[in-house]
Amino acid sequence: MNIATVARRFLLPRFAVTVLYGIRYKCFVSPRAEVEYTGNIKIGRHTRISSFTKIQATDGPLEIGKKVSISAGAAISTCNAGIVIGDRVLVSPNVAIIGGNYQYDRVDLPLYEQGLTSKGIRIGNNVWIGSNCVILDGAQIGDDVIVAPSSVVSTEVPKNCIVHGNPAKVVFERR
Repeated sequence: MNIATVARRFLLPRFAVTVLYGIRYKCFVSPRAEVEYTGNIKIGRHTRISSFTKIQATDGPLEIGKKVSISAGAAISTCNAGIVIGDRVLVSPNVAIIGGNYQYDRVDLPLYEQGLTSKGIRIGNNVWIGSNCVILDGAQIGDDVIVAPSSVVSTEVPKNCIVHGNPAKVVFERR
């Protein structure tokens, strides 16, 4: 970790991060949220990031659309391929969006020595992600989707549907 990353992560006060993102993107980041101030993050206008949310985008890009609401306790972490969140997305409390995965092909090496993989995550427009959901690397969520609470999404979800479960499966198609 280089000096600039350490300074942004540990020395820049959270209130300063709130002010800087507010001026730069016309959005609101709670001073109680842990959001890195980095060029890898782009936030749309009128987006709200609530208290106790953690956003880390050191390794890859994070694009958050306009009028997005990220509730308390959410955690977003990018990896090389990045994460794209569309416009008017509702992220409920305690949602985890994880943009990387450990490699585990070799049994002769410990997991932490095998490195990471990253396919990226894309979340469409007008999506509601329920409480306690987990969105894993490689997930592609279409527009106008509802992800029911406590679901785990790791693959493609077609537009205009409701998904539920672990792994998430389509339970209803919205018309």
